[in-house]
Amino acid sequence: MYRILRSIKNRFVSTSELGIYEMRQEGLREVENPSEMLFSQDHEGLSGVAIASAIEGIRPFLIETQALVSSAAYGMPQRSSTGFDLRRLNMLLAVLEKRAGFKLAQKDVFLNIAGGLRVNDPAIDMAVISAILSSNLDIAIEKQVCTAGEVGLSGEIRPIHRIEQRILEAEKLGFKKMVVPAYNLKGLSLKNIQMEIIPVKRVEEAFKALFKK
Repeated sequence: MYRILRSIKNRFVSTSELGIYEMRQEGLREVENPSEMLFSQDHEGLSGVAIASAIEGIRPFLIETQALVSSAAYGMPQRSSTGFDLRRLNMLLAVLEKRAGFKLAQKDVFLNIAGGLRVNDPAIDMAVISAILSSNLDIAIEKQVCTAGEVGLSGEIRPIHRIEQRILEAEKLGFKKMVVPAYNLKGLSLKNIQMEIIPVKRVEEAFKALFKK
């Protein structure tokens, strides 16, 4: 139903743009708000789902990250990723093992970026590890919470670019809370932002904010 158009080079405007179109009977129609298409509205109560704020080109949008963690049935754990770099997934799993203490070495891990996109924005790292942990613990993340943050090898949450645009996009779509890198809030004015912004510096802090009861 959906067609994704990537522009590598444009002579007059910005490069690396992304366009999303919907195939209809009368032809292709531009999807003006891809965020509403890229994540479902009915995942409340389901574990293994986290919403990330990503940017492709100059366009911010919200995407749904899905993970499934289960015991390895054949002895050798499987690692599968759709829409996300498999090597980076393995790196994030190693961070969860070494820095956060979650034992995933003997478990199958399947990751999927909903909507058929392939996302290279490192800011979705936090959503990836949150979805994995949510599935592993079988605890759902609140429906109106989204994340944005790159995860470093030491378990730190690294700053990302264009944080204000990501926050405004999430607020426009009705999200109430957003977990972001603490370093991104330096010099950022939150006067006109109504949603709750939760700054974190390490993955442990992010997990406490997402899974607190």
